[in-house]
Amino acid sequence: MNVDKPKSILVIFGATGDLANRKLFPSIYRLYKNGKLSEDFAVVGVARRPLTNEDFRSNVEHSVTSSRPENEQINADFFSHFYYQPFDVTDLASYQKLKSLLHSLDEKHHTGENRIFYLAMAPNFFGTIAENLKNEGLTDTNGWSRLVIEKPFGHDYPSAKKLNEQIRQAFNEDQIYRIDHYLGKEMVQNIEVIRFANAMFEPLWNNQYIANIQITSSETLGVGERGRYYDKSGALRDMVQNHMLQMLALLAMEPPIKLTPDEIRSEKVKVLRALRDMTAENVDHYFVRGQYGHGISNGEKVDGYRDETAIESDSNTETFVAGKLMIDNFRWAGVPFYIRTGKRMEIKATEIVIQFKDLPMNLYFNKGKDIQPNLLVIHIHPDEGVTLHLNAEKRGVGTTSTPVKLNYYSHNEDKINTPEAYEVLLYDCMLGDSTNFTHWDEVALSWKFVDVISQAWQNKKANFPNYESGSMGPKESNQLLDKDGFHWWSI
Repeated sequence: MNVDKPKSILVIFGATGDLANRKLFPSIYRLYKNGKLSEDFAVVGVARRPLTNEDFRSNVEHSVTSSRPENEQINADFFSHFYYQPFDVTDLASYQKLKSLLHSLDEKHHTGENRIFYLAMAPNFFGTIAENLKNEGLTDTNGWSRLVIEKPFGHDYPSAKKLNEQIRQAFNEDQIYRIDHYLGKEMVQNIEVIRFANAMFEPLWNNQYIANIQITSSETLGVGERGRYYDKSGALRDMVQNHMLQMLALLAMEPPIKLTPDEIRSEKVKVLRALRDMTAENVDHYFVRGQYGHGISNGEKVDGYRDETAIESDSNTETFVAGKLMIDNFRWAGVPFYIRTGKRMEIKATEIVIQFKDLPMNLYFNKGKDIQPNLLVIHIHPDEGVTLHLNAEKRGVGTTSTPVKLNYYSHNEDKINTPEAYEVLLYDCMLGDSTNFTHWDEVALSWKFVDVISQAWQNKKANFPNYESGSMGPKESNQLLDKDGFHWWSI
């Protein structure tokens, strides 16, 4: 078998949902178009709706076409690899019908009985589906079987542990691929390259030279149609427990012995273990929460969170989180890692700022002006690239310095060919590469850290709303850094 063009059947549970249509179908097409899929593949969509194969293929075609340039010709043979089966996840007869379909598709498309089961649906069915797949013999093949799970993986540590134990009855840890789409983003994956492939950075990547690290992920949109889900989750569970802590682990991890999934995971787990423990008493010292009110977003007046659909008028759910995290190990002792994430903020961006310490004595300075520190900025979204902030001589002024920027942006290249996160992660799963997926040990440690904060906030009513839509969050977020002598860098 050509390892670069894996053979498999991809079974998508929730194939009529938003995720499948917006992300999965276009990603599968890009893999096909770019020659990363052989002709020996099939996609089976399962969901409650009583669709035919033709109906389903029409939906897939609409999804793919709407994501491509108007004049692009799409190979019609691609859609012939798609099949559909109406499905009830609690009915064992549905699993037997699916088993029969997969057996026939194995023979028709020569997929080697390799199967990926992608759960793109409500998480309360994850355990049930996993157990039934095992019990009804769908994983008993001559090929490999893998289970892909979307977040949220539980809503706290006890629920995550219960779900994991249920899934592990059917799949072992090496077969479980927990998706965090941030780990599929090009510049998140480049964190390791920037650190470990550049002699100018890795020797400085410690508490002797770095003053602080800031991770920001801001959105301009409100909760929209996700109100019912979001009000039970909030920014802490929705963003911090997974995306933000994953980026922090990549920034803070020690160099792995080898670039293998096990070795990289081992170093990330060490970071999460070294996070300074939160207690109910010190949460307010390290973390700030916020909820957006009325304001101006993109030039238009917008409602506050409590006026959104399916949101209670006295909701205590946070739509913004800022935090100061300390990693108590030899490399990072004393260096604060600041995170912030929120909805209805001024700009949409995900960026990392590494601020280096000032020199003990700077001979080149502007009288009456602060000397600008050196910054390394990793732009993750919407731009992808790196900016290095340096000080250089300003002509004709004498012994002074002025800030300059060295920029690299990948959007200056052919952006249409940049792989989307789901395209990268789907292909990794087909190859059996779990590097950019989340291991149970990481999930467990993240939930244990976040649960203390969540409990403290649940037991105390907040004075919401406390920031305007279109701002960069509550003023307490700035004060979190002010007391350490730092400030948020503009993004």
